[in-house]
Amino acid sequence: MEDNINIFESLLESAVDYSKTGYELAKLKTLDKTSDVLSSLMAHYLVLILIASFILFITLGMAYWIGEILGKIYFGFFAVAVFYAISGIIVNFLLHKTIKRRIADYLIKKVLK
Repeated sequence: MEDNINIFESLLESAVDYSKTGYELAKLKTLDKTSDVLSSLMAHYLVLILIASFILFITLGMAYWIGEILGKIYFGFFAVAVFYAISGIIVNFLLHKTIKRRIADYLIKKVLK
């Protein structure tokens, strides 16, 4: 009878150790995936910020240049604003689903990697 109790206690300890190890492994896998996705997103955001800054300064320069050509500086800003409005409408109606699908696919690929 004593052997059965010792075997049961040993089996119970092994099961507890196994479950703790499984839990730790799940935590580490989650941490790995999270850090991979976040580091990749941060790199993309940095590039996006740099590109947005570049576009901002190019846009300001174009607005001043067009404004000088048209005779009033604010006409240049209106022209650039109209360009961005038309571009935004085109992107929203024609490319919205494609952009959304590509971003979702990228995130899913990163998580399931």
